[in-house]
Amino acid sequence: MHFGIFTVGDITADPATGKPPSEHQRIKNTIEMAVAAEDLGLDFFATGEHHNPPFAPSSPISLLSNIAARTDRLLLSTATTLITTNDPVRLAEEYAYLQHVSDGRLDLMMGRGNTGPVYPWFGKDVRKGIELAVENYDLLRTLWTETNVDWSGEFRTPLTDFTSMPRPLDGVAPFVWHGSIRSPQIAEQAAYYGDGFFHNNIFWPADHVKRMTDLYRQRFEHYGHGRAEEAFVGLGGQVFMASSEREAIDRYEPYFRNTYVYQGASLEEMTQHTPLTVGAPEQVIEKYLRYRRVVGDYQRQAFVIDMGGVPHAEVMRQLELLGTVVVPALRAELEGSRPDGVPDAPLHPRHLATLTGAEPPAEEPFALAESYDPLTGRRAR
Repeated sequence: MHFGIFTVGDITADPATGKPPSEHQRIKNTIEMAVAAEDLGLDFFATGEHHNPPFAPSSPISLLSNIAARTDRLLLSTATTLITTNDPVRLAEEYAYLQHVSDGRLDLMMGRGNTGPVYPWFGKDVRKGIELAVENYDLLRTLWTETNVDWSGEFRTPLTDFTSMPRPLDGVAPFVWHGSIRSPQIAEQAAYYGDGFFHNNIFWPADHVKRMTDLYRQRFEHYGHGRAEEAFVGLGGQVFMASSEREAIDRYEPYFRNTYVYQGASLEEMTQHTPLTVGAPEQVIEKYLRYRRVVGDYQRQAFVIDMGGVPHAEVMRQLELLGTVVVPALRAELEGSRPDGVPDAPLHPRHLATLTGAEPPAEEPFALAESYDPLTGRRAR
């Protein structure tokens, strides 16, 4: 299983001081988190994409490119890329480029986001969210697998003889997770393509998580990609740790009340019914081991630790506990008892070679056939 952290990048006041970090400091702190995640042996770092206050990460490409330059082994991801409001042509180009920059250390989580007003900001209709997600992703896959594409659809202008550049690294497109909380259509889409399904379940009870992941697994098998237990499942999580549960609750409660998504909820209710765990590291380990009993063996566990104005120094302490105590224990238990046939989380062959010391794939230079116009890349008429 891959363990890592994700951030939504909220710029929220520290309840102890009443002051939020500057945008500049929040972005720099996020980069420091990612670099520390690699140093602590975590597998991946993922960033959300938001275009409204109080969130900083409007440009995942810029953030992940910077982190790529500062790390060597860390898998870079999104949580999520807005497949509905981004142009699939730009997504194909930008993330293939980042693949090359990072030597294949990239995958993507695609999603619709949770902010309705973002749709008209980018000229889209929120009522068409599912349809946009389906059409845009199909075009993105086409652009990564084919050259000289002729295409037409409902939501963007047609393409004629178009080749997205650069091509995916070594001919292997980034692995894609489809992120959803409550939409069975997105679980169906992930299953149809044989992609991963990421259920960001941080606000949802276990029975809902099971229904969504069971649906995805059943449809994955239905479409002939393998047995249901071979499907690629990822889950979210949220933790705050201290030496005892009482200390953790006392320290975390101001941040819980400060977090925009928990308005009206009680800490006791959320820790009882959702993955939110506030306590000693041993309690975190025990709770997250239960999720295998809920969804079966799965491939990705992502933790958020910096939401609600938690000061950066505290975030870094939480990250250290994750990397030195919690993840090693989870990894030993989950990997040590994983049944044969349950696959690892997918990695690009070049990234896998880096991790294992194997020989990387041979590079094949891109070349247009003689019948193509060298100025436009189109077929010669």
